[in-house]
Amino acid sequence: MKLGSKILIGLISGVVAGWLLGDRAEMLKPIGDLFLNALKMMIVPLVFSSLVVAVARFRDPLRLGRFGIKSFGLFVGLSSIAIGIGVSVVRWVQPGAGLHLVPSATHSVASVSVLDQLVAIIPSNPVGALATGNTLQIVAFSLIFGVSMVLAGDRARPVADFFESFSVVMERLTGLVMATAPYGVFALIAATVGAQGLAILLPLVRVIAAVGVACGIHVIVVYSGVLWVGARFNPIRFFSRIGDVAMMAFTTTSVGATLPVSLDTVQRKLGVSETIAKFVLPIGATVNKGGTVIYQSVAVGFIAQAYGVPLSLGSYAMIGLVTLISSLGTPSIPGAGLIILTLILSSAGLPLEGIAVIAGVDRVLDMIRTPTNVIGDCVVAVVVATSEGELSVSQKL
Repeated sequence: MKLGSKILIGLISGVVAGWLLGDRAEMLKPIGDLFLNALKMMIVPLVFSSLVVAVARFRDPLRLGRFGIKSFGLFVGLSSIAIGIGVSVVRWVQPGAGLHLVPSATHSVASVSVLDQLVAIIPSNPVGALATGNTLQIVAFSLIFGVSMVLAGDRARPVADFFESFSVVMERLTGLVMATAPYGVFALIAATVGAQGLAILLPLVRVIAAVGVACGIHVIVVYSGVLWVGARFNPIRFFSRIGDVAMMAFTTTSVGATLPVSLDTVQRKLGVSETIAKFVLPIGATVNKGGTVIYQSVAVGFIAQAYGVPLSLGSYAMIGLVTLISSLGTPSIPGAGLIILTLILSSAGLPLEGIAVIAGVDRVLDMIRTPTNVIGDCVVAVVVATSEGELSVSQKL
């Protein structure tokens, strides 16, 4: 049985247990707290190693040149727009409004100016940032460290090999921690339902709707606009030719599993050259997370609304920045999205208990966000190929 199914069973079982036990369900909360602590344990090593490896895989500094700048710039730009769409939709739909959940500990969001946050991104003490879990400083140091490894060339090969191995170990450790997720979700949701009642479940439909609407806007409006403006490519023809890609992503919820289909489709049906396809799509599988950042923006907004935590303009800016940078190195493994969500919630000072509710519908949300990510990879491949004169003109018409 897949992890998503097990977590869903844990959610349903937790709801039933919380409904039957009432206030006595509080005795299950320590099990949930252990799961949350395990998630927090993963944040620093997983994010640091993932981001370092994601940048260092370029290896040849020349690959960070023309193709890299175009591809990376488009991916980051599209993800930035996706964050704005996600935040706008969640503020419009208000999925967490009216829940009035009470966190187990006091949480607050400091009102810090955007300028102060930007200045504080560079850590004066990287070890201190890692030790204290300063999320913005960790991701900034990771990116700078990865770029330095690329510039160092072959002399940095032993260090790169170490982080590659370290990243693999962290992926295995993530798998071990996520294997306990059904039990952690069961305990957390049982305690929550026992204290709050079944009304906690009603907003889940609004969460799914918010993610679906935001991803729909991003795919139909933003991707179509980029195709037409950046490549003069007919969006209707584009979407009619990527049905296999979208369906594969929808059913497997895996960008990696969809990659062979994506490579074949963009070359055979969209006219992208092999050189561009094999350069852009693997990078996109790592750094392009339009659907994921929409999901995370909606999840953070939902949890903030549910717990009544106000978010200032500076807080939204910080959340957007952490979401964008963290998504660049998110490994394509089960459960990684929830761990990155833990990172974002921690950086925003929001209660981690809200993950229990989101985790229950994570599989459904994954079926929405993964096709959004994969379609975005194909869009960028078409635009880059057009700019380099490596797109078959006959395919555009």
